[in-house]
Amino acid sequence: MTGAVTCLPTAVPDPPPATIPPSHVDLFRRPICGVLTTMGQDGQPQSSLVWVDLDDGCPRVNTTLERQKGRNIRRNVRVSLLIVDPANRARFIQVRGDAELTTAGAVEHLDGLTRAYTGHRHFYGSVYPVEQAARETRVICRIHPRRVTLDAIHAGPTA
Repeated sequence: MTGAVTCLPTAVPDPPPATIPPSHVDLFRRPICGVLTTMGQDGQPQSSLVWVDLDDGCPRVNTTLERQKGRNIRRNVRVSLLIVDPANRARFIQVRGDAELTTAGAVEHLDGLTRAYTGHRHFYGSVYPVEQAARETRVICRIHPRRVTLDAIHAGPTA
């Protein structure tokens, strides 16, 4: 499919945008899996292990409209992403924000994540069967940060 699917919040006022601090950008640049949490239709959280990168200050993951997290985000754009540094498990970042879904460039984005995380050139045909591509609508989930929480050691002074 081509085009864009966009889901943005409508009613509740949001806090101002937050930023990813330079001290934790490396967690998005290295192939470290994150945990993406969305809200299910029943109001219960649903968490998934995801590949993640960072683009212009926004974390991005890749999913499909058919998978649970894609369906959840279409209903409720509020998400949380947690990344823990495997070299120092006391170091982490949590990003809470609003997810924006788009099909534009989603397969190319997925292939880039596949190269970074597995060394394979393409997701379909290497990680998943190539035939699966015709049954899925790939989307980039771009997270617009609203709140960023760091581990206590790296969070800096509190007010």
